Amino acid sequence: MTFRQILRELVSNGPGKAGVAMLVILIALSIYSVARFPFNFGETRWNNPAEWADNPKAVPPSWSNWLSGSNGVAHKKVTVREPAEVVTGARGTVRTYALSWDFDVDEPPTFVSMTVEGLTYNVRPPVLSFSLARPDGTEVVLLRQVARAPRPGEVAPFVRFREEPLRISITTEPNAINAMGDFFRQNYTETVSSDVLRFSMARALVSVPDPSVDEDGERLFPGGLRLLPGTYEFRVTATVTDVGDTLDSVRFVVGGSVFGLMGTDGLGRDLAVGLLFGLPIALFIGIAASVVTTTIGASLGIISGYVGGKTDLAIQRLSDIILNVPLLPLLIFLVFVFGSNLFLIIFFLVAFSWPGLTILIRSMVLQIRSGQLIESAVALGASRWRVMFRHVFPHAAPFIFSQMIFFAPAAILAEAGLSFLGLGDPSIPTWGQILQDGFTTGAVFLGYWWWVVPPGVLIMITAVTFMFLALGLEPVVNPRLRRMN
Repeated sequence: MTFRQILRELVSNGPGKAGVAMLVILIALSIYSVARFPFNFGETRWNNPAEWADNPKAVPPSWSNWLSGSNGVAHKKVTVREPAEVVTGARGTVRTYALSWDFDVDEPPTFVSMTVEGLTYNVRPPVLSFSLARPDGTEVVLLRQVARAPRPGEVAPFVRFREEPLRISITTEPNAINAMGDFFRQNYTETVSSDVLRFSMARALVSVPDPSVDEDGERLFPGGLRLLPGTYEFRVTATVTDVGDTLDSVRFVVGGSVFGLMGTDGLGRDLAVGLLFGLPIALFIGIAASVVTTTIGASLGIISGYVGGKTDLAIQRLSDIILNVPLLPLLIFLVFVFGSNLFLIIFFLVAFSWPGLTILIRSMVLQIRSGQLIESAVALGASRWRVMFRHVFPHAAPFIFSQMIFFAPAAILAEAGLSFLGLGDPSIPTWGQILQDGFTTGAVFLGYWWWVVPPGVLIMITAVTFMFLALGLEPVVNPRLRRMN
């Protein structure tokens, strides 16, 4: 059959149509991933904690609110480049950068942070003030900080926070926690203990003290803090003495209790990004390993079956030896000894996966070589190589291609298994590594289902895609099935 006939036969049955459609989707997503992310994404971004500092840690995807019926805080991240207000007075110019935030949910944010980038001044260091205006008309100044003074020999203009932005985590900053305690004591009749503020600062920012108890004497509100819904305004003010002083931007982050399409892991990494980047890696592993394995196995099988003699004996004994070696323990040992490199893992997968196909192809070639077509080619003086690859190979090609499709999911599962055991390439995020991270940090026991279920589902979907393709090729391999349809 020609390639066009094979393709027509593949899309003429249900499994083939499903397999082709799923493969097209996977390839399209892979192309998008390759175009979007750099090749060194794993080293420069995925494994860089600073890249994910503004994300909440270990929170479910946004759509999980629909499943649970809860009303979680949506993650909010806004960069402000222009001041909302500029006031000039005797002490200098005060530039205020602000973010308005409507709080109307049943739980507090996971964290609050403010980041200052690119501060430039000419004479005196500006004073930065971080504050929060609350819906009950009060305002709490959480922190004041003076930019670093000029170093000896440094010449104006003085640049600060450009290469390393100033990031203030309001919910963990000790001075902000103390300021919040003083604010409660000065503005409300009830106070909140420092221990409660230390562990519930995110809740305290959007609450008022309320020690009410129910009939059984139990507190109605965690830590004695009652959530205060309404409009909040986070503010960063820069007091400068020179009109030429500048501030590039201020970034406000309100950590959500839900995040994005797939949630985050324990380091705040966007799992949707990791899963998307892992898709072309999985397809590359599957396709590369299956193509090379099939090429080696089919070539040796044809040579072994047609040439015979000592060549056949040597290939078959080598195949028997490798085939009887337990693959997974050997892969674990080799990766542990030689290192966790993706290409090295693919090499090991290929090196120990070809013998089964070689034995099967040999048995087919033993039948094919006794046919009249082969005898006619030999009688006309065709060489061994011409007979093998122009006359023998086409008869076995449909079976070889179907086996190549079966090898792809096996390679993907083998790499995922190695990564799950902690032996994958640490510089490249794969689905197996995401699973391994989830299990080693206790995601299963903590109920972080979004951390372990999606990579497992994607591995299954990819394997099912190749399974459908193999089922769709059955009529090509077995003509009897083609006549039955």
